[in-house]
Amino acid sequence: MSIRGRGGRSALTRRIRYRSAAGKQVKESGFATQDKAIARLTEVYNAKKAAPRGQAKAERIAKYGAMRFDEYAAQWKAGQRDLGPASVVHLESLLAIHLLPLLGSRRMSTFDHKVVEAFILSMERNGVGLAAQANAFDKLKAILLDAHRLGLFDDNPVSGIKPPQYNPKRVVIPSSEHLRDIRTGG
Repeated sequence: MSIRGRGGRSALTRRIRYRSAAGKQVKESGFATQDKAIARLTEVYNAKKAAPRGQAKAERIAKYGAMRFDEYAAQWKAGQRDLGPASVVHLESLLAIHLLPLLGSRRMSTFDHKVVEAFILSMERNGVGLAAQANAFDKLKAILLDAHRLGLFDDNPVSGIKPPQYNPKRVVIPSSEHLRDIRTGG
């Protein structure tokens, strides 16, 4: 980046030269003062710094950010090759019953911690059990973590969220003597 002055004392104009995000050299002129030229260079520098690092990342953000959650979840599910048949059935059930009705039409780029918190609160309002809430949250967390790894979110939307806590009560398995007493009493 450079600044050059041109002309006589009374008709002094400034021009700047810099590389654009595409890597091409760009020249701009007509700045009345050096401060205005420096301000423009600073603006260009900050815009380049805030832009996605690479073209591939920008394309991923454009492609997946505009995608609806139900489409993204279907692609994510197809990539889960390590799931057994029972786990696939459980995942499809969680998606169909809990995740897709509430989040299916939402664009992936619109997820943040407030959306995830609202999802948990709506499950609580609808009377969904804690075990189902915890399972649905875990699947949502896995899907959003995958999207975060792709670069769709600057901050992970599930970080800082308190997940639903399912603490099952201790199970007591009756002994054969207790079973015999129950049978005779019944």
